[in-house]
Amino acid sequence: MEVILKEDVNKLGHRGDVVTVKDGYGRNYLLPGKLAMEATPANKTVIEQMKVSAVRKSAAEKDGAAELGSRLNDVVLTFERKSGENNHLFGSVTSQDIAHALEAEGYKIDRRKIHLEEPLKTVGEFHVPVKLHREVTAHVQVNVKSDAPEQTEETAQKEDDTTFKSTYHGEVDFQRE
Repeated sequence: MEVILKEDVNKLGHRGDVVTVKDGYGRNYLLPGKLAMEATPANKTVIEQMKVSAVRKSAAEKDGAAELGSRLNDVVLTFERKSGENNHLFGSVTSQDIAHALEAEGYKIDRRKIHLEEPLKTVGEFHVPVKLHREVTAHVQVNVKSDAPEQTEETAQKEDDTTFKSTYHGEVDFQRE
């Protein structure tokens, strides 16, 4: 089935492209989702007119995305999460969390534009790509910190020693029956 894409579709094509897809994919996903229309001769003439306006629209979108991208490159987000041994988090920081934090900062970004290969599960500093436009990608700095107070190994060892001493009361009887 030949369809004309109305929107950019990942791994398929860009707006205005005529692509061949399997019938089920076209009928069940692209057409109902208004992502494409059937490639009839009448629609092909309509799409030529749409391409001209799409070029202008795309240029305006790119300029807006470039400006937003330059502002996003300076944004630093900090998350505090509970962590266990080896600074491994008891949860994770997801693209949804990042989108909510960006919204709190005044940037309305869809979570699907935030490209995390997998959620952040360790303490540290990360640079997360945000795809604003086909040709514009910004990077947001995300700092994940532990909510536990920092302690040195020496104080941790003292705490372990005092815990052992305070829990031991009396003699141990190894001659039980």
